Amino acid sequence: MRTIGVITVARSDYGIYLPLLRKIQEDPDLQLHLIVSGMHLSPEFGLTVERIEADGFEVSERVEMLLSSDSPEGIAKSMGLGIIGFAQSYARLRPDILVVLGDRFEMHSAALAALPFKIPIAHIHGGEITQGAIDDALRHSMTKLSHLHFVSTQEYAERVIQLGEEPWRVNMVGALSLDNLSEVKLQSAHELEVKYGFRLDQPPLLVTFHPVTLEYEQTEWQINELLTAIEDADLPVVFTKPNADTDSRIVIRMLEEYVQMHDSAWLVDNLGMQDYFSMMAIAKAMVGNSSSGIIEAASFELPVVNIGNRQKGRFYPSNVIHTDYERIAVGQAIRRAISLEFRANLAGLKNPYGDGNSANQIVAVLKNIEIRPELIMKSFYDG
Repeated sequence: MRTIGVITVARSDYGIYLPLLRKIQEDPDLQLHLIVSGMHLSPEFGLTVERIEADGFEVSERVEMLLSSDSPEGIAKSMGLGIIGFAQSYARLRPDILVVLGDRFEMHSAALAALPFKIPIAHIHGGEITQGAIDDALRHSMTKLSHLHFVSTQEYAERVIQLGEEPWRVNMVGALSLDNLSEVKLQSAHELEVKYGFRLDQPPLLVTFHPVTLEYEQTEWQINELLTAIEDADLPVVFTKPNADTDSRIVIRMLEEYVQMHDSAWLVDNLGMQDYFSMMAIAKAMVGNSSSGIIEAASFELPVVNIGNRQKGRFYPSNVIHTDYERIAVGQAIRRAISLEFRANLAGLKNPYGDGNSANQIVAVLKNIEIRPELIMKSFYDG
């Protein structure tokens, strides 16, 4: 039986992984080793490891790595602790293939720790660009650390090859998160109201704003501009907390203060994939700088206001309106997004990130790829 180690470090990657985790779990020829780390183990970010276990997954290893600090020094030290913790896990588990996703610093620690063990790494969502975040460098570094690549568009496949990866290693499978759309049962507005205490008699704005890690000195100003624009929009709003990035606590503190002063604003630690998609289906528009606005929102024909540079460089569909950080620009973008004309133009929008059949393609490769020396000993492809 082939063992597949899967690293999950945050609610964002776990929601994307879900269809793949279930496919691996169901396959009689594969054994899942789920290694949980990062924000999942932090009460401050919702202790979402409990949700993972409630979903029926056995946690093979827990890797504690996050310091109670969101300074550059704290993030760097957390990365070092992660390398130590993942190395100890690999020494115990020795998975045949290790699956990593995206571009988080916690995920990079997991990939780097696997290098001396000669564990083949399969990387999901490589080749993308997010110029405003340190994630951009981490993602491309993970491409070079990895041996198999599962990318979401042809453009990203070509970029991975441009980075010197041999074409036979690159698989264009679409965005894995879209597999969830055919499986998840969306919650009604009433069910969400009962569960979270929202008042959804009118569609709210769904807002997720993460610190822009290459501009972290501007975090307080950026979130203040956003909150001013939202206040001017005079709509109910549901905020979700940011990731554990540099100065994330500034964002959390300012969101908490805003919610305390506004009866029609709510802040949740973590909606989870099902409720997050349910909010997408209900929301009037999505606002912030989350990749979910670029990738998943199109499937709901949901208008998105993407703020600033965090997602700069990603391919985006026509439901996305880009704006800078100033309150006037954000307010104008929100008014455009919630207009009847803009929403009407999204009818029949096709998501360019795939058709929701990624997990089957990924499992087929993980199951059938021959683990031979050529898989580990990479050659640089010059084209």
